[in-house]
Amino acid sequence: MTTLRQDAWTQDEDLLLAEVVLRHIRDGSTQLAAFEEVGQKLSRTAAACGFRWNSAVRKQYKSAIEIAKKQRKGEKAVEPPKPVLEAVEKKFKSKVEKVDQSEQPNESKSLVSFDSIIEFLSSVESTVKNTENLSEENEALKNEISELQKERNELLIKVEKLTENYHLIEEDYKALIEIMERARKMIVLQEEEGSRFKFQMDKNGNLERVKK
Repeated sequence: MTTLRQDAWTQDEDLLLAEVVLRHIRDGSTQLAAFEEVGQKLSRTAAACGFRWNSAVRKQYKSAIEIAKKQRKGEKAVEPPKPVLEAVEKKFKSKVEKVDQSEQPNESKSLVSFDSIIEFLSSVESTVKNTENLSEENEALKNEISELQKERNELLIKVEKLTENYHLIEEDYKALIEIMERARKMIVLQEEEGSRFKFQMDKNGNLERVKK
C-alpha cells in the first residue's frame, strides 16, 4: 500500500507539477487529470497537488499558461455568442457563394461547407465544456481551502486552551511544592525544639511557633 506524503514540496516537485499541468492544458485535458497524474508520481493526493498549484506554483507560470492555451489541440479561441454566430453565418455564406458560382456545382462541395460548420461548432462546444470543467475544479478547490482554514482555526483554539491549562497546572504544582517544603521545615523545627514548643501554619502558609 502506497503511503501518501505530507512533507514540504521541493523545487523539482514544483517543476514536475508545472510541466504536467501545462502539458494537459496543451492537450485539451483538465487540470484535475494533471493533478491526479502528479499525485501518482509523487505519492501525494490530487487535492494536495491542486492546492499546491493554485497557492504557489501557478502564479510563476502565467505566461506559459497563456501560451499553452493558445497551443491547445483541436480548440479555437472562445468568442462571445453573437460573434460566433456571425462567423458561422459568414463562413456558411462564403461556401454557398463558391458553390453557386461554380459552373458544375456538385453535392460534395455543399457537404464540405456543412462539414466545416459542424467542425467549427464542435470546437466551440469543446472549449465551453473545458471552461465549465475548470470552473467546477476551481470551486471544489475553494471549498477544500475553506474547510482546511476552518480546521486550522479549530486547532488553534484547542492549542490555546491546552496552553492555558498547562499554565494553571504549573502554578498549582509550584504552590504544592512550597507547601511541602514548609511542612518539612515545621517537622525539623519541632524535632529541634523538643516538647516545649510546637509549630503550626497560619492562614498565609507561614510557620509560627507556639507553646504547648
